Amino acid sequence: MTGKELDRVARAELKALSKENAERVSQHLVMAARLIDDDPELAHKHAQAAARRAGRIAVARETLGITAYLTGDFALALRELRTHRRISGSNEQLPLMVDCERGLGRPEKALELGRSVDRATLSVGTRVELAIALSGARLDLGQTEAALRELEIPQLDPSTAYRFSPALFDSYAVVLAELGRDDEAAEWGRRADVAAEAIAEAENGGSSDEIEVIEEELEFVDDEGAASAAHTADDSTADGDVSEGEASTPAEGDDVR
Repeated sequence: MTGKELDRVARAELKALSKENAERVSQHLVMAARLIDDDPELAHKHAQAAARRAGRIAVARETLGITAYLTGDFALALRELRTHRRISGSNEQLPLMVDCERGLGRPEKALELGRSVDRATLSVGTRVELAIALSGARLDLGQTEAALRELEIPQLDPSTAYRFSPALFDSYAVVLAELGRDDEAAEWGRRADVAAEAIAEAENGGSSDEIEVIEEELEFVDDEGAASAAHTADDSTADGDVSEGEASTPAEGDDVR
């Protein structure tokens, strides 16, 4: 592992550092990515080391925020993701920030944060993740009907499987079950399984990227183009901003050099 495995966009960010420092930071970031699923605690240590060496590099702060979230340190995760947003100007980690507010026991703030950005400016996948996070915040507040409405977005389309479809369908099934609509919940749960199967088949080079869903066929779509609307929903949100506070320094922790 040399650090050259880091993707091209992230490597470009590190050009602001000295060559030696950039190489070391890239190695920590690659290790964080490799370990994040199997050993999030160790991935977090690598992310901390990267952020200490590259405090004003957006990808380093983003990585630290993500690993902090996965280790349950929601306060640190929220701080780092806010810093990433301030440096990069990107709102693509907004769903994770909303979930951090939920993790801190602040569902009202989660909803406020989620509504502070025009969803039309987000990628389709991020819009879906945001809908799921906002639905969870509604459930935290006991607003089950509103939680269901948060998920009724154009991408809730049982005929097409995007990478985000299984999570969206499953979330919809969970809320339906909370409402006592068990038959519908079971059907959307089945659709989540079918979508996951379609995606796995397509990614594994299966002979066909289409499998039957009820009377329709479900097609896996690899890009993030808009899905055909199975449901209509108002995706409009109030424009606004959330106070970010001052830039913070990475948290202290066990050193990974």
